[in-house]
Amino acid sequence: MLLENKRVMIQGVGPGLGQQLALAAAREGADVALAARTESMLEEVASKVRSLGRRALAVPTDIADRAQCDRFVARTLEEFGRIDALINSAMTHAPGLFESADLDAWRQVMDVNCFGYLNLTQAVVPHMKKQGGGAIVMVNTMSVKAPLLGTGAYATSKGALSAATRALAKELAPHNIRVNQVYIGWMWGPPVQGMLTLAAKEKGVSVQDLKAEVEKEIPLGRMPEDHECANPVLFLASDLAKVVVGASIDVNGGQVLGP
Repeated sequence: MLLENKRVMIQGVGPGLGQQLALAAAREGADVALAARTESMLEEVASKVRSLGRRALAVPTDIADRAQCDRFVARTLEEFGRIDALINSAMTHAPGLFESADLDAWRQVMDVNCFGYLNLTQAVVPHMKKQGGGAIVMVNTMSVKAPLLGTGAYATSKGALSAATRALAKELAPHNIRVNQVYIGWMWGPPVQGMLTLAAKEKGVSVQDLKAEVEKEIPLGRMPEDHECANPVLFLASDLAKVVVGASIDVNGGQVLGP
């Protein structure tokens, strides 16, 4: 198994990719520590992980709060004894055009999508150094390269995260801590299904019609599903990628390519 007997922390556990990351990690042999702000969601996913025969720890955490990140790390070490991988997956956004935007809302997006990731990463690093290494994976977005209209706050926060990921990769590699990222694109799962359902009602068309419009722009010819997008993340967290440092992998069906 890809992550046999690994201890993996995952933040941003919601009904979409976060849940799929947790379940896929468990299927690949990992014990999983889970963080998000919604306790009921965490407990639901933790129960599913345990049903797969792996240990699960659920710690309600707002990653914008450094003290809560420190607590999540401490609880994980208390429960599992080590941290082999950290997967940062949370996201928030403030849709709208820049000209009329509340920049305080942009700062709040930055506090989660960039500084929240860095809070938890900084809390984990000393322990990974002490144990001789580890893997850190940042879930980023293709919007860094090709932002959709009205997603400036989101794209800006993730662009900052992209630069930080490269800087951390270089700084931490001598300690055998590998930092990498994935650029996720359109992903079929509960969040996108919900968004397209609302849009379809507003436009008087079907969800499948809207989905087909999106898929015209994806060279693969279809929208990747959230469980499929979890796999490249787990690869970067695994020993199969133990010489991969500072990589940015496009996970978007070919819709956006290149550096």
